Amino acid sequence: MAKVESELQQLSHRRIIVGVPLDNSFLQMIASVNETGKVITAKKEWLTIPTAAAGTRKAREIPGLFKPKGKNILAVKNGDDLTVMFYLKKQVVIPKRPFIRQATIRNRHKWAKMAREGVLGIIRGNETSDSVSKRIARVMANDIRLTMRVLYDPANAPATVERKGFNNPLIDSGKLIGSITWTFRGSE
Repeated sequence: MAKVESELQQLSHRRIIVGVPLDNSFLQMIASVNETGKVITAKKEWLTIPTAAAGTRKAREIPGLFKPKGKNILAVKNGDDLTVMFYLKKQVVIPKRPFIRQATIRNRHKWAKMAREGVLGIIRGNETSDSVSKRIARVMANDIRLTMRVLYDPANAPATVERKGFNNPLIDSGKLIGSITWTFRGSE
């Protein structure tokens, strides 16, 4: 009985933290922008929105890049034609894509049921606070990743779809979805 009480005490003081690693400020910013939406305004004159032709390069990395008169693009000459490398915008609106919030709303009852079943497992002597916490944390992280994979609305802007080659707003390089992890606070 003392072992059961100890395990339940540990479980009651443990907090599962699931999401983007707290020590990665760039991915924290990307997740935050997607959760809440954001209007991004150019600090100088223009934001440069890359096309598929620009790929992952920055404007300064492309030789011969220029702004044609009267056009809000940056391009390079391609014989007699121009290849558009960047669209120039004064601001862009990133719509809300609250993947963590949606995953929580969709799955909170499942996660609570897992916790109740885990408590029963501890009482029966089949589980530990550690095994229950790890199982719930893994499921939570997987549910967030699944939500990211299936969230298509609001869609990417047409230029983003062209550059990425597909329309999945929360998937690009794979860094954000690959970063979803879990940790514990309290009763280690």
